[in-house]
Amino acid sequence: MPWSNQNGNGGNNQGPWGQGPRGPRRPGGGGTPPDLEEIIRRSQDQLKNALPGGGSGSPIFIAVILIGLALLWLFQAVYTVQPDQRGVVLLFGKPKNEVSQPGLHFLWWPIEKVEMVQIVEKQINIGGSSSRGATQGLMLSGDQNIVDVQFSVLYSITNPQNYLFNIEKPEDTLRQVAESAMREVVGRRPAQDIFRDNRQAIAVGVKTTIQTTMDNYGSGISVNTVAIEDAAPPREVADAFDEVQRAEQDEDRFVEEANGYSNQKLGQARGEAAKIREEASAYKDRVVNEAEGEAQRFISIYDEYSKAPDVTRKRLFLETMEDVFKSSNKFIIEQGQGSGVVPYLPLTQLNKSSTQGGSN
Repeated sequence: MPWSNQNGNGGNNQGPWGQGPRGPRRPGGGGTPPDLEEIIRRSQDQLKNALPGGGSGSPIFIAVILIGLALLWLFQAVYTVQPDQRGVVLLFGKPKNEVSQPGLHFLWWPIEKVEMVQIVEKQINIGGSSSRGATQGLMLSGDQNIVDVQFSVLYSITNPQNYLFNIEKPEDTLRQVAESAMREVVGRRPAQDIFRDNRQAIAVGVKTTIQTTMDNYGSGISVNTVAIEDAAPPREVADAFDEVQRAEQDEDRFVEEANGYSNQKLGQARGEAAKIREEASAYKDRVVNEAEGEAQRFISIYDEYSKAPDVTRKRLFLETMEDVFKSSNKFIIEQGQGSGVVPYLPLTQLNKSSTQGGSN
């Protein structure tokens, strides 16, 4: 808005306080700078004229000032705590024992003020693409190998007073403690454990170490979970580690194949051994049974012999002769046949004839 249109001064080039803008004072002449005290006095006069009753001693003016101060004090004295927050009230800069729960609260401002703390679970990531660069996750294992570990720590605030006032930078402290704990645990184990064999045990050990250290500091932080997200060798030696992994896999495969072949041969040998034992047991039972049968037969014959010796001897003789003659060539000569005292028997020719007859 141009100066000429202010306060109805027309073309007098007057400002809102009755004076127009003036240029800088030049040596030897020109305009003078505006008087600051005069400007303040004119503004006070305009404010007094705007209020009903006028004058600084007016009751209405004093009431307005008091109401404004009361509203300002009430605005500063009442505060709200959200469900995911906790409030710590400071009396002359010293924290009070009680913690403000979610809801509307009141404090005596300005001697008291409140600090808000978020109690939701938070996460910090260590290693990988962190702000400290790729060297943050590089650690030395117990078998003198370098591994690149990327892990995260989930934590929550359980004591707002300790969190706010015992440690200057709790999150930075937690990050440093977590990295140190991971280096300590990894440094006591071989690289194979962190790669695949025993990650869960390492994570549990790191969590315990972090919690113990943070409790000693009185940080008011509770570590919920330590999760190892990735563990790999550095890129410079990744190929060599891959070769080692492939060699270990081949070793495992060869061992499994050897165990399978061993189990196969061992099963066959055990089967053969069981078969031989069964055959031996069967042969033993057969021989024993035959011997027992022959012995029982002999005893039964002896019992009959003792009752009638002559009959038994004759029977034994006849049975024996039957067994002997059953498989031999027999020539039967009727009584009274032949000439001479002793009949002549051409045995050679008879045997030849019987042989030829049997072949035909």
